[in-house]
Amino acid sequence: MADYECLLYEEQDGIATITLNRPDKHNSFSPTQIAELEDVWKKLRFNDDVRVAIITGAGDRAFSSGIDLSFTHPQPSSRLMIDDPMLRIGPKTNDLWKPVIAAVNGMACGGAFYILGEVEFIIASESATFFDPHVTHGMPCVYEPMFMLQRMPLGEIMRLSLLGRHERMTAARAREIGLVQEVVPQAELLDAARWAARVIADSPDPLAVEATVKAIWTAQYMSLHQALQNAPTLINIVDGSTAISER
Repeated sequence: MADYECLLYEEQDGIATITLNRPDKHNSFSPTQIAELEDVWKKLRFNDDVRVAIITGAGDRAFSSGIDLSFTHPQPSSRLMIDDPMLRIGPKTNDLWKPVIAAVNGMACGGAFYILGEVEFIIASESATFFDPHVTHGMPCVYEPMFMLQRMPLGEIMRLSLLGRHERMTAARAREIGLVQEVVPQAELLDAARWAARVIADSPDPLAVEATVKAIWTAQYMSLHQALQNAPTLINIVDGSTAISER
């Protein structure tokens, strides 16, 4: 992997750890960081040494506060079109089907949901909070709740979106509603994520893991009937000889 300006990248024993590295800006997404994160996901598709990835934020204050509004993001003149650079930062958007675990180490708000909406599961520190300030600043909250509605009950994402910066969903509440799968002390966050990543990375066939990930996301986004039509293909692309020989 190349050296990055706004990301830290570490690779060890089949696990890639990606750290959003703009702690002085609450790890908000600059154009450079957006391009670098897109580059990471795309390159991981070709990196057979990596079986699973962890994404987290530098420091203990923020996972990410979303897009950095101090930068200009040009838009088409027609109001029927939009050029949203944040649509480039998710692993699934970049056709990566290796599992990605989010380790949320502080506040995660606004554009952070573009990533959290596309990870396999979330582990959060006890101090983590989730919110979206769009409407408070007179902006519609659109893409973010669309992503997060796949992971949260309707009433919860409505509350989070409509109360804006006046709402702070705690890690404990996020765990109660299923948004977060584990809550740990800040000092134990990366260890918890690495334990889960290690178990996944040690699976005997990485393609079986990737097919499992794709099957579940397919069922999430399609009707059950459509998903079931794809099931035989996802089963048959994996050579089951290893599993059969071990029975």
